[in-house]
Amino acid sequence: MSSMDQLIDLVRPDFDALNNLLISQLGSEIDLIEEVTQYLIQSGGKRVRPLLTIMAARALFTDNDHHIPLAAAVECLHTATLFHDDVVDNSTIRRDQPSANAAFGNSASVLVGDFVYSRAFQMMVSVGHLDVLKLLADTTNQISEGEVWQLKNQFRTDVTEAEYNQVITRKTAVLFEAAAIIPGLITNQDDLILESLKTYGLELGFAFQLIDDYLDYEGNEKNIGKNLGDDLADGKCTLPLIHAFKELDLDKTTLIQTAIANGDRTRFSEIATIISKTGSLKYTKERAFKAAENAKKALGPLPNSQFKDGLISLAELSVSRSN
Repeated sequence: MSSMDQLIDLVRPDFDALNNLLISQLGSEIDLIEEVTQYLIQSGGKRVRPLLTIMAARALFTDNDHHIPLAAAVECLHTATLFHDDVVDNSTIRRDQPSANAAFGNSASVLVGDFVYSRAFQMMVSVGHLDVLKLLADTTNQISEGEVWQLKNQFRTDVTEAEYNQVITRKTAVLFEAAAIIPGLITNQDDLILESLKTYGLELGFAFQLIDDYLDYEGNEKNIGKNLGDDLADGKCTLPLIHAFKELDLDKTTLIQTAIANGDRTRFSEIATIISKTGSLKYTKERAFKAAENAKKALGPLPNSQFKDGLISLAELSVSRSN
């Protein structure tokens, strides 16, 4: 399995072109916009979604650079959701530094998030591929639905695993799915390859979100770059909790339900220990690894290459990461 740095080095010219395009496209003559967007860009981030688009394009032997602005558009869609999510969740830390809303205020974060969304669509249009524009427009709509559904579930303690699956499909997995299938559309691949890429992206997105939810209880704050227990404090009932409720007695169930209903972080350590003892963190991680395996299997129809190997490594890294 390659490291993330090794995967980036495999497509270094494209990755550098992506970063340069992001810097130029997220600039503005309005100082505050530039200040906020560059703040988030310079804070780092894994760039997994645009890397997925670039790697898939090279795996399909693309003969042009259309995948660069489309990869940048994917990253902008993701970045815009971060601006908005941090406001909704009242987050104060993002990537181990103050979140944009903490640094610049909620109003600036929401409005600059809107600016980044619009830039994403400008870059999509620049490629002139109607199928891609429709795909990303539909994807953006589904992400919004997922975020609203998650908001509707806030402070609920009776969220089912089926509901959880639907929420993470919309709010996370569909953007991975779109990032993967875009190169197939712009290189006019047949249905077999398109379905392969679609399945790979969807399963990768599932694996990625499952590990995020696992790390919120089992991770290291310095590594993940945010506070542990944010989901609990936000009243979010994610898979570790959903599974734990099936195993707990009434007293422990009531303790956790009260913490979720009140967004109470003060008993987080106790609750994390309880959840761990039920095997729910193990269950969550096993589901993530299963999704990563499904993603790798889906790549079967793609031609063998170092870039296909890179996509396989990306799936493995999605579940072995600590941040």
